[in-house]
Amino acid sequence: MTQAPQVYGTEHDASATGPQPGHAYRELVGGPLDGQLIEVTGWTEDEITTGAQLITPHSAYGPDGRASYGPTFSRPDGPWVWEGDVP
Repeated sequence: MTQAPQVYGTEHDASATGPQPGHAYRELVGGPLDGQLIEVTGWTEDEITTGAQLITPHSAYGPDGRASYGPTFSRPDGPWVWEGDVP
C-alpha cells in the first residue's frame, strides 16, 4: 500500500496528513522537505509564483532555519524546487 505524501505543516503522526479534496498543492522537490506537499489553496498567483521560505528542523541553519522553495520557469504549475537554506 502506497502512503499519501505528507503535507507541510502537519504532524507526521496526525490522522489526515495527506492531500484533501478541493485543495491545491505543490510538491516540494529536493532539500530537507523533499517529497512533502505545500498547500497553496487561497494563495494569490503572485504568492504562488514567488514560492516560500519554509521552516524546517533539518536546515543547514538548525531547527530555526528555513528552506527556500519555488516554481521553475519551465513548469510554473509544477513542483517547487529547493533553492537552498536561509537563516
